Amino acid sequence: MPAEPSAPAETLLDVRNLSVSFRSEKGVIRIIEDISFSVGAREILSIVGESGSGKSITSLAVMRLITDPNAIIEGSIIYKGRDLLKLDPREMRDLRGRDIAMIFQDPMTAMTPVYTIGWQIEEQIRAHQKLSRRAARARAVELLGEMGIPAPARAATRYPHQLSGGMRQRAMIAMALSCNPSLLIADEPTTALDVTVQAQILELIQRLRRDFGSSVILITHDMGVVGTISDRVMVMYAGTVVERGPKPMVLAQPSHPYTLGLLRSIPPMHGERPFRLPSIPGSPPAPTARPAGCPFQPRCDFRFEPCGNRPPLFRHGAQEVACFLAADHLPDWDHERAIRAPEAAA
Repeated sequence: MPAEPSAPAETLLDVRNLSVSFRSEKGVIRIIEDISFSVGAREILSIVGESGSGKSITSLAVMRLITDPNAIIEGSIIYKGRDLLKLDPREMRDLRGRDIAMIFQDPMTAMTPVYTIGWQIEEQIRAHQKLSRRAARARAVELLGEMGIPAPARAATRYPHQLSGGMRQRAMIAMALSCNPSLLIADEPTTALDVTVQAQILELIQRLRRDFGSSVILITHDMGVVGTISDRVMVMYAGTVVERGPKPMVLAQPSHPYTLGLLRSIPPMHGERPFRLPSIPGSPPAPTARPAGCPFQPRCDFRFEPCGNRPPLFRHGAQEVACFLAADHLPDWDHERAIRAPEAAA
């Protein structure tokens, strides 16, 4: 069983030993396995990893949006003292949008194409705040304006396909913020956006915490985004947590080879630029073909004999790391040397 994470003060969300599996013709396939994490009040937690690592499934499990009858969800998801997995559908609908909101990865598919942007925001406001149609429309236009959308009254009459990607993303954020949620889950909110729009979206998320006191779970594969706004970082690989800890420590001194590989793939801002950026060899394993022992070992430059066993989460300073290199009985490895030349540190 993984080590229990140290919960932040004033814990808002506490996920314990969460596993998600699906029944199939090949048997039960486990997508995420025994993950635990906490989110404190006014905190931004980033969940990082490649596609297929289990980030989005984790967020959908928290939102209780996995409705497949073949799904098996185990563990507990405690939000303000209530286990979300034990709520009935009506109670969960009351929480969604009002207390816990989500920015989906692709607003074009998350929004209904046959209704205007304004109508879709109004619908959520009226469902949770019982305002009149006129008051809800005024609030929707106000939110679009706060998101920096030009001519918000006109934008409210547009359909999703009539807005640019950046404007759709802003409209999705406006919808998520319409009821001032305590917890916002942002699933890849900056994917496929240009750098300028990306910076504006990140500023909007920071403003949510500053102005409304909300907590944020930011799901991303971009370590640059993580470095911009996060308080803590949780790194996932093959449906498991491989590292978590305070952002300054995880980014400055990664203790898992996978985290190190993600950081090495970022172009350097200073000094000599490499001819070619390093990359992690291979691809993440499919859920049906995960290796025995450490799931990362087939792609790891630092693998050694103990990696044939599944590592628990070791406490490594303020970080928790699922790697035998971070075990207390092994000497520390040279992170700086590894970042400069991984083959020399192997």
